[in-house]
Amino acid sequence: MGNSDVRRLDREIRQTQKKLESVRRGEWWPLNGSERRAMARALAGGGYRAARGESTDRAEAQIDTTGTAAETRLTAELTALHSERQRLITEAARERAANKSSRWF
Repeated sequence: MGNSDVRRLDREIRQTQKKLESVRRGEWWPLNGSERRAMARALAGGGYRAARGESTDRAEAQIDTTGTAAETRLTAELTALHSERQRLITEAARERAANKSSRWF
């Protein structure tokens, strides 16, 4: 535990924030495999129905639902990373305080 762990977590937090912003913009690269498959399935179904002149409401709802699920997953990851970072910082401060109080001079 130390500065290297906090720096590693900071890097992961920045990456997760970039992924979250990308998902909000509608980009696919941060999606996991099942989310990508769900998006592709919804696009294929919506394209088929649009080509036949039918409503694409269900496909649009599925795309929105998948995007929201990805946002929720990334937000949860971000929250977990922030709490882990805070735990490391608190633990390091507690160790420093214990070392200072144990000195006799």
